[in-house]
Amino acid sequence: MKTLKIAVLPGDGIGPEIIKQALDVTQTVCDKFGYNLEYNYGIVGACAIDETGDPYPAATHELCMQSDAVLFGAIGSPKYDNDPNAKVRPEQGLLRMRKTLGLYANIRPVTTFPSLIHKSPLRADLVEGADFMCIRELTGGMYFGRPQGRSEDGNTAYDTCVYTREEIERILHLAYKYAGQRRKKVTVVDKANVIATSRLWRQIAQEIAPKYPDIETEYMFVDNAAMRIIQWPKSFDVLVTENLFGDILTDEASVITGSLGMLPSASIGLHTSVFEPIHGSYPQAAGKNIANPLATILSAALMFEYAFGMMDEGTIIREAVAASMDAGVVTEDISEGGKACSTSEVGEWIVKWIKEK
Repeated sequence: MKTLKIAVLPGDGIGPEIIKQALDVTQTVCDKFGYNLEYNYGIVGACAIDETGDPYPAATHELCMQSDAVLFGAIGSPKYDNDPNAKVRPEQGLLRMRKTLGLYANIRPVTTFPSLIHKSPLRADLVEGADFMCIRELTGGMYFGRPQGRSEDGNTAYDTCVYTREEIERILHLAYKYAGQRRKKVTVVDKANVIATSRLWRQIAQEIAPKYPDIETEYMFVDNAAMRIIQWPKSFDVLVTENLFGDILTDEASVITGSLGMLPSASIGLHTSVFEPIHGSYPQAAGKNIANPLATILSAALMFEYAFGMMDEGTIIREAVAASMDAGVVTEDISEGGKACSTSEVGEWIVKWIKEK
């Protein structure tokens, strides 16, 4: 019997509540498909500061390194947000986790659900059936380039965008790998008509593309891509780009689905990959059993698919989520008219649906 070994980091705010539902779903899928699930809990964020003084303790890092995947909730607390003198903040734990685990690619699938299309800011005919993946490089670009700073008089500021061949090749190969599991199309987004690092991106992409002859490659400037995401989102399959462009485009794409509470993500690492919802810790809802667990449950689907290569297992989770929405078993943020369900009721319904499928 294959054993799946995961680190569970609930984090702060609503994190423990939504992680519980995702973990229950994960256990149910493992039982159904005949896997042994082995998991251990770790602390991260504000709760870790309160307990150890460190937002990402060494014990948590060791747990992540010894696991096959990390299922992560959220971090953040008003206790630290509202304290301008706080020397240690929860978000530092997330940044250190990304750095020490070598998380070089952020993956955000953009998928529409029929029952949520009316909440999208775009016309139904534009978004219905949209299903694409944004892959953002996380370790290079302007956010990490040196030199960076301001002149002595403070009137001039400068940032440096730096990329190496190794960083670009690594993320492009990942994009082609995932496109091979989807509809076999990669869109490389850059600004090669103006920016030197983008010209290196395009050069390397043109070198790599022939190695994947069964996958279509298209090249697109970032401004055109920003328009295309709004005008024709169904034209994309896998979109890959550098750090700054990816930061902007993924946020733009996230509104297409109609609810942040529905959006999972994966950060692929050199050591262990992390799977998490893109929403925050929502401290106002903590402990009230009202938070939407679907993004976290969908993050578990990504975990099965991209940490373990188990596509059928991810599919059954997606089908269960879609079924819960069609049945109106949803939390208050996306409920329409009828009774809103609690966090745990949604999770329990999905578990039951998977068991009976």
